[in-house]
Parts: sequence; structure tokens; C-alpha cells
Amino acid sequence: RAMHWIAALAITVLVITGLYIGTPFGIAGAGTGATSGLLMSRVRFVHYLAAAFLTATGLVRLYWLFAGNRFERLPALFPIRGRDIRNLFKMAKFYGFMAKQEDTPHYLGHNPLQQLNYTLVYLLATLEVVTGFIMFAKAWPTGTMYKLFYWLTPYFGGIQNVRLIHHSITWFFLIFIPAHVYLSFRGDSVAGGGMVSSIITGGRFFEPQHAYEDETA
Repeated sequence: RAMHWIAALAITVLVITGLYIGTPFGIAGAGTGATSGLLMSRVRFVHYLAAAFLTATGLVRLYWLFAGNRFERLPALFPIRGRDIRNLFKMAKFYGFMAKQEDTPHYLGHNPLQQLNYTLVYLLATLEVVTGFIMFAKAWPTGTMYKLFYWLTPYFGGIQNVRLIHHSITWFFLIFIPAHVYLSFRGDSVAGGGMVSSIITGGRFFEPQHAYEDETA
């Protein structure tokens, strides 16, 4: 839960500061002189600091992929079993208002649609961090970050493509976050179980009459 909220706060700060860095005050090139330069410097510092926190949560999540419980390890991010592939389409129908709750499979952990969704989020977040580090390295060509990341620039087709990818992924998160919040509340209101409150309390409710697809490993 701590990693979730740290990442959520970091992404929020990154989006706000990143949009400012890309277009200061909503107009490219707005502001001149020492004052505007100092403001940009501070905004960039906050942006880099938030990126460090997001990277830290990513490293913790990477550790859990191998050392966590069975709901956190690598197989839990991919619907690789036959039952999960079938249930993937059932869950898509449920979230698309084309199926009833009683016809929807139940999961203790993430259902197959959530697995694919969060896997996509992790991959895009990784790409966002890497492209961000490449741009960070360009500003300090004598630093360690330059040696670690700037050599990747040609693989993206140049620094302008790096910026474009970095900016585009920002808009993915701007779409994902409200969708994530909405679907979480909708799923909780329809299925119950305290899914939304669990991200604060750490506890969920399970119906004993339900058969959970992932109850056994």
C-alpha cells in the first residue's frame, strides 16, 4: 500500500511538472530572465526527485516479482493459464457492461484483465523512466547517467523521438488514472469486497459461497 501511494503521488507530481517543463505556463518559451530560469530549475528538480521516488517503488516491485507471495510474483502479471485466458474475455465483457456480476469469475488476486492492464502500466512506466533518464543525461554529458543511458538514444531514432515517447506516455497516464479510479469504484460497488478501502486498510471481504479461480496455486 505504501508503494502504491508513493507511486501515485510521484506520478501526479511528474505529470504536473512535466507538462510545465514541456510548455511553461501553457505557452512555449514563456518567461524570460533570471526569475523564470530559477523557476524552471526548481520545477525540474522536483520532477527529477519525483522520478527517483517512482524508480524506487519500481525496484521494490521488481523484487516482489521474485520474492513476493503468489499474488505478486511474475506469473501473476500474465494470464498464462487456459482458464485465465477464457476468463479474460469474461472480465472484459463485465467491465464493458455486457455481462452480469453473477456470470463473472471471482479472483482473490488480480483478475486476468487487471493482470494485462498492470503489466502494460509497468512496461510503459519503465519506458517513461528510461526516456526521462536519457534526457536527464543529455543535460550532464560528463556524468554517470550519460554513460548509463545516453547510448540508448539511437535505438529510439534520436533525442526528438525520445522526447516524443516520453511526452506521449504522460498522456497515457492522464487517461489511465481516472479510468483506474472509476473501474475500481465501479467494481467495488458492484462486486463488494472492499477493494477500494483495501488500498487504505489492507483488508478485504470475501464471500464464502464464491469459488475463487486463484484460490489454489
